[in-house]
Amino acid sequence: MKRNNLPLFIIATALAIVLALPLSARAEGAADVFKAKCAACHSADGTGSAMGKKMGAHDFTSADVQKMSDAELADTITNGKNKMPKYPAVDAKAMVAYIRTLKK
Repeated sequence: MKRNNLPLFIIATALAIVLALPLSARAEGAADVFKAKCAACHSADGTGSAMGKKMGAHDFTSADVQKMSDAELADTITNGKNKMPKYPAVDAKAMVAYIRTLKK
């Protein structure tokens, strides 16, 4: 490798590493992420756990949630809302697709 190509090689390698990191997080799968981060309040079936209902967690199977746009749901996942914390590292698009599978 020529000496003048070394900075380009370093930048390309660093970029490849940075881009590969989110892929490993996506491999976990939306269902696994939901189980780990969401089910405590929204329950495994999306209807809401007892604790979640007391805190005002939405029923993901309801028409009110299902009629929300993908962008609205993704924004809530990424930025949080009311008592729901934000999850900026979660693949919001995959989570929205999973939430869509919970409809009644």
